[in-house]
Amino acid sequence: MKRRTFLGAIPLSLAFLVAGIVRAAGQAMTVYKNPWCDCCHGWAEAMRKAGYSVKSIDMDDLSPIRKKAGVPAAMEGCHSAEIDGYFLEGHVPPEAVGKLLSERPDIAGLAVPGMPLGSPGMGDDPTAKYEVFAVSRDPTASPIVYYRAGEQA
Repeated sequence: MKRRTFLGAIPLSLAFLVAGIVRAAGQAMTVYKNPWCDCCHGWAEAMRKAGYSVKSIDMDDLSPIRKKAGVPAAMEGCHSAEIDGYFLEGHVPPEAVGKLLSERPDIAGLAVPGMPLGSPGMGDDPTAKYEVFAVSRDPTASPIVYYRAGEQA
């Protein structure tokens, strides 16, 4: 690559980086969680730190929210969230949410089943390794791995 071509690409790269940061800044997210769950609170705080505007709604039973969103039982975590027409189930990391919002795939949402150690709200270890699944709008389709936390995207 010629020096001039390389230097000309820098402003474009910076524009894409800034656009991604601006997209997260203030993006509204609603989190449905159990009032007694500390890790759910920790996940919501991690989303706030990542730049999302988070509204928390405490509920004893999240079943109606999950059913409406189309979250498969095998993909359930300990809280659910909505953002820009997608659901987020469980401890989905901010990086996967950013990827989702920039790529805009035709899916219902993302899920991290269970409560993986090191995920946001569960220890916040950026080197923790776990999978984030993309859940189709088609209830007969199997979820697929969309993002691997703890690895380069």
